[in-house]
Parts: sequence; structure tokens; C-alpha cells
Amino acid sequence: MARVRRSARTHWPRLAEFVLPNLCPLCGNLSRHTGHVSNEARSDARAVLCAACDAAYWNEARLRCTVCALPLSGMRHAARHARGGDRYRCDACIKSPPAFDATLALADYRAPLDALALGLKFRARLALGEEFARRLAHAAVDVLDTDDAPSLIVPVPLSRERLIERGYNQAWEIARPLARALGTRADATLARRTLHTAAQSKLDREMRRRNVGHAFALTRAGQALSGVHVGVVDDVMTSGATLDALAHTLKAAGARRVTNFVVLRTPKD
Repeated sequence: MARVRRSARTHWPRLAEFVLPNLCPLCGNLSRHTGHVSNEARSDARAVLCAACDAAYWNEARLRCTVCALPLSGMRHAARHARGGDRYRCDACIKSPPAFDATLALADYRAPLDALALGLKFRARLALGEEFARRLAHAAVDVLDTDDAPSLIVPVPLSRERLIERGYNQAWEIARPLARALGTRADATLARRTLHTAAQSKLDREMRRRNVGHAFALTRAGQALSGVHVGVVDDVMTSGATLDALAHTLKAAGARRVTNFVVLRTPKD
């Protein structure tokens, strides 16, 4: 019976996407807006947000650290690279660079957009995975070097216990359509979570780092990453401890570069 309930919890939202009216999750109005969708996919795309909410909440223009995507308060954080022109880094990434090389985030983790991340993560609103992927792909066109785009997209893995409990990995629901949009491949079997850690949302910054310090390992398929640029997908980035731990694991296996794709970034303020 438990298996039936888990299956229903996972598959019913997929069916509902096709048989129920598409209502904007932020205001409740009927949504016909297709957002950033290619002409080829436009006929099959279903809007998630209505046009009014899309314009109000997704068009956030903020200067962010190119490494961790933390919002920056001023130009004093600028750092010039020998290659790539002017880039911007926060003080923390200048003083103690993380294992990952770059992070692309769509917006800050705050109301009302936080409700979308929670809807995907805890309420199986799987259509949001496609929505987030479309937006990340559109944003990536402006910031990624086409000659050095990720050749592999991987989701942050869940522990076996949490995957059974939830029935799906929200990061994988974003990673698959993102890889399609970027014209590359996605692999959910490359990395695994070796520890069933406490939820990061309940911990302070230092405990987050300790909580996931040795939480990841690569499967046999992931042990041949020499020279590969890996894109890592997650729904929310808070302290960056989880992504840093996974990037350490990927770099230890030979990954040349790790770029994070996250939907929302928790600001410090």
C-alpha cells in the first residue's frame, strides 16, 4: 500500500498537467504565457506563471558573484581574470574559493518565488522542473562560453531514504530538460549520496558544511571525468556547502570545471 501511495504521489501530478487547467501558482489566474520557450517546443509547452507574475518576479536584474551567485552590493567586489574579461567575485570567494568554478542562479530565494521551489520539492509540482530548466537554459545563453559549455549535466543526488520518501529527485526534474535545451546529456547515476544527512535547511552555515563534507561518492560511471566540464543542478543554493562538497568529489575524479545551475539563491541579507 505504501508503494501505491508513493506511486500515486509521483504520477498524479504528471497526469494533472494534461487534464487540469493550468493555473498560475502565485496568483491563481489561468496561465497561457509560454515564457522563454523555443519555437520548436512552443506548441507543446504549458505555461506555469501567468504573464503578469512572470514580468513582475522573474526579471530581476542583480549583480552577482560569478562563482557563488551571491548578490553583490557594489562594484568594489570586482576581480579581473587574465582570460574572460571583467568578472565579479564576492569577498568570500576571493579569500577562500570553493571547489566549483561558477554558479548561475535565476533569482533570490525569497517570497513569492520561494513558493515555486517548495512546490517542486515537496508538492510534486513536476511541471515546475521544466519551467526552471527553460529559464536556466535561456539565461545560460547570455553567460556561458559556447566553446566551453558543460558536456555533462548531473543533479545533486538524494540519499536513498529521501528518494524513497519523496518519490522523485527535484534536481533531476530540472536537469533532464536543461540538458535537452543545452544540447548535451544528463546522467543521474554518475554520483550518489553516501550519507543520509539532516536537512540542510535546519542547520547553520558551519553545520551545513560539516553535514555534507563526505556525503558524496562517484559510481563507476562517474570515475572517468578527466577534462570534463560538468554542470551540476540543484533547486536552491543556500550556503553552497552541498554544491562545494559535490564539486570536490567531481574534481577529485578529474573534472576540469564545475558550473552550478540553481533556480534560487539565498541572499545573506
